[in-house]
Amino acid sequence: MPHPNQPVKMRLFGRLLSRRGALRLMAAASAAGAMGAFPGNLFSAPTNGKKPNVLFILTDDHRYDHMGCAGHPFIKTPNLDRLASQGVYFNNSFVTSSLCSPSRASFLTGQYAHTHGVQNNLTPWDNGNVTFLERFKQEGYDTAFLGKWHMPGELPKLRGVDEFVTFTVRGGQGQYWDCPLIVNGEDAKPNKRYITEELTDRAINFIDRESDNPFCLYLSHKAAHHDWKPPTDLKDLYSDEELPLAEEADTWVTMTNGAVFCGTTGTLQYHYRNYCRVVASVDRQVGRLLKFLEDKGLADNTIVVYAGDNGYFWGEHRKIDKRWAYEESIRIPFMIRAPGVVPDPGRKADQMALNIDLAPTLFDLAGIEPHAGMEGQSLAPILRNGRTPGREAWLYEYFKDYPYNVPAIQAIRTQNNIYIEYESSRKPEYYDLQADPKEKQNIYDQLEAADISRYQQMIAAFAKEGRL
Repeated sequence: MPHPNQPVKMRLFGRLLSRRGALRLMAAASAAGAMGAFPGNLFSAPTNGKKPNVLFILTDDHRYDHMGCAGHPFIKTPNLDRLASQGVYFNNSFVTSSLCSPSRASFLTGQYAHTHGVQNNLTPWDNGNVTFLERFKQEGYDTAFLGKWHMPGELPKLRGVDEFVTFTVRGGQGQYWDCPLIVNGEDAKPNKRYITEELTDRAINFIDRESDNPFCLYLSHKAAHHDWKPPTDLKDLYSDEELPLAEEADTWVTMTNGAVFCGTTGTLQYHYRNYCRVVASVDRQVGRLLKFLEDKGLADNTIVVYAGDNGYFWGEHRKIDKRWAYEESIRIPFMIRAPGVVPDPGRKADQMALNIDLAPTLFDLAGIEPHAGMEGQSLAPILRNGRTPGREAWLYEYFKDYPYNVPAIQAIRTQNNIYIEYESSRKPEYYDLQADPKEKQNIYDQLEAADISRYQQMIAAFAKEGRL
């Protein structure tokens, strides 16, 4: 740790990605490129010879610090906590674009938004994109996509997907109660009134199918997206809790910064309580799935991953919603239970993990050769050994998403700082996240010209190659 009296610029320089560090990154990227853009298959399938099953649970707008295991003051998430205690909880995990459509496409492809082409909620999915579901199907897996698709355009004919259940055509959001479904291209009514329960039922039915093949299941919840309608029995949960809102949060921030386009009328406090209730309802359904796997004797041979598609502001920086490159927006919950791989379950990993890492990690754990073009890297080495070094930097990108009043953004996030540029007259920003974790003080003016140039070169390198 630098001495507190050390000059500010010297402390900042010590926390910048050094030229030597950048060279190490470039050398590692070159070596990884020779092996297929990320470390090779370091692990095989479980030693019993069976291919591992895969269950990926994705939630919407679930912020990184809104779980019991993340230290939230009152939200109780016993099932997510248990999942974290049985695997590795990446407590320094992020999305490369904090917006539903591009983030979801990145989970599926292992690529940045500028590569897979779903740049915002208006740009359509490219059917030429290869998903991890397609590769698992080629390896003999039964596959399913259940839940929120939420990408523009007509629903795709996803290659390699045996069962495709979503909400409406043209990438609809769906609704919490009585949500119409599209089941393998046909209109259908739900069997359960509450959508989180309906999707969990369908996931259980898929896992319980008659088949000798392993499964790869992508379960994509609507929760915890606006408009936050909890199940009836949870409607009064947390009513008496004191809300841990930011000091700058305003009761009526729901009507500022373009948030009116989200339909977010009403007080911040009212919506926040319902958000917490919806998170609790998700946890309950995760518990059902974990119990079913255990009851069926599948838990020891099933990789379970839980993640959110982006974060969410609850008044921080006087904002609601997401999109901006601040911590509350870009950080997500991300945990992996991989029986037989993790020697020390319950570990919290400080290495930075990204949504683009999901696909290469699943391939690595299942012993599947990845397809070309992925820009993420496998987290399996970190699962096996907590001392494995992680990435030193990555690119955040946000493409203009009309009609929201947020400019296009490019940023470089390292372990200790974030550098942000805007495609507008808005001043660039730089935050020392060790000294200022809430990003209150923009110290861009304290950067040297050489440091700014270095960050700009890193942005260009990531945008061109997907890595340094």
